[in-house]
Order: sequence, then structure tokens, then C-alpha cells
Amino acid sequence: MKLNYHHLYYFWQVAKSGHLTRTAEALHVSQSSLSQQIRQLEERLGQALFIREGRQLHLSEAGRLAFDYAEAIFTQGEELSALFAEGGHAHREVVRVGAVATLSRNFQEGFVRPLLGRDDLDLILQSGGLDDLLRRLSAHKLDVVLSNQPVRGDSEHPWRSQRLARQPVSLIATPHLTPPPVFPSALNGHAFILPGVENATRHAFDQLCGHYRLTPKIAAEVDDMAMMRLLARDTQHIAVMPPVVVRDELHNGTLKDYGALPGVWEEFYAITIQRRFESPSLKALLTRSGESLLD
Repeated sequence: MKLNYHHLYYFWQVAKSGHLTRTAEALHVSQSSLSQQIRQLEERLGQALFIREGRQLHLSEAGRLAFDYAEAIFTQGEELSALFAEGGHAHREVVRVGAVATLSRNFQEGFVRPLLGRDDLDLILQSGGLDDLLRRLSAHKLDVVLSNQPVRGDSEHPWRSQRLARQPVSLIATPHLTPPPVFPSALNGHAFILPGVENATRHAFDQLCGHYRLTPKIAAEVDDMAMMRLLARDTQHIAVMPPVVVRDELHNGTLKDYGALPGVWEEFYAITIQRRFESPSLKALLTRSGESLLD
């Protein structure tokens, strides 16, 4: 029996939205009819395409594979319609990048820079909490998630974490700070702006202080790198952060790097899931050197 592409289209729409009721309303069909046609597709394929948890729908492993095929089939169909009806461009790529909201904006810009200005590609940037971004990644609403920590995948969530870059964490403050912060004595002589206690960099910093038996004065604990950048610029406190966060301020002399902390690093990761059809542009981004991302 041939595959019913009408059923496949309904499955594709539900998989993209993750919600049966909203999809039924958008397609102007009843929820029961939509459910029945998806069940018929599952029977035809011999696989359950969704894992149902209460009212939530999550793609199964077979569902992820079916979604990749459906995505290619219907995206190309839309391109074909655009090509003839609207003069659109065939095979136009879409790259959807999610980034943890607290991640350095400079690093995010460095990651997507090769895609900026391309006329043959649509670039979509989204930010949010890591858990929410991973849900969007699993639902194929994102192609990659940028984070400063890796995640462990499993059979239900086949996430893959690839380290893109690694940079020492430095003491950053305004120029001509008196006395100049010299490690390790500086840790007892100045007030510090630190990442929050759940941040991996903060954990490494606390371990360093414990090793040297130091008790620094904490002026502020800040999760958002953009806010930390402002506080470092507008106060006389020392921020513990990777230089990429304040790259422009270091170049123009507004801030100064007083030296890297031994053994304290900020790592940048790309989190993806295995896809049958992977964006060639995204593949190219993931193979760039760490140095090019931090310049």
C-alpha cells in the first residue's frame, strides 16, 4: 500500500506545533479526525510516531526520522510553489540557532557571522533557558543550541554536545585600577562581580579560592553576561569573565584584562541531534576553529 501523503502532512504539522488541538484548529479539521489520520499513518509505517505524556506530544525515535523525511518533502514542495508562483529561490536553506540567554553575545555573533548577509539563506536566532531550548531542539524547531555547558543525551533525547571553543577566564576591570589586581593577592584586596553559583566558571573560581585559602569580597553575583559587562564598565569592581564577553571594550581601552586565572576556563558548546538531512551551512559552522569564534 502506498504512503498517504495527506496523513504525512498532518503528522508533519502536529510534529512542528507539538500540540494536537492547535493544529486541528489551524487545519480546520476536528481533533478526532486528525488523531485518526495520524494513527493510520502509524499503522502504515508500523511504528509509533509520538510519545504521549498527558496532553504533551513528543516525537519518538521513529517520529524523528519520519519528521526529517516529511520536512524535506514538504519544504521542497513549498519551494517549488514559490519558484513558479512567486519567483522564489529553490533549495533555500533555513538555519535555526538557539542560544542560552546568558551566553556571550559576542560569541553568538562570531558563530553565525559566516551566514550574515547571505541572500540564499534564512537565519533564525532565538534565546531562552537551556531546558526550553532543548525541547525546541528535540521538536526540530531548532537546528543547534549554543551553551556554555554540555548535556548528556540518551535514547529518548539523542543530544550531541560538541565543544566549539575554550577560553581562559580573566580578571576584567577598568584601566588604572589602584592597586592593580595581581593574582593571587588581588583576590583579597578588591570587590568582585562573579557569575552565579550554578555557573561552571563560578565553581572553578570557588575551587581556586579554596586552594589558595582566599576569601574575596563579592559585590554582585550575576548570571547574565551582558549585565556583568555593564557592571565591570561602570564600577570599580573586578569581573570574573572570559575576555570574549568584553572584546570591544578591551580593544577600545574602556576595560582592561588584568590576567587569566589559572585553571579557570569558559567552554562553549554546540548541542545538536542526529538528522538524516543536515544543513550544509550548519555543518560548515560546526567545523570552524575555536580561535575564529573568539576573535
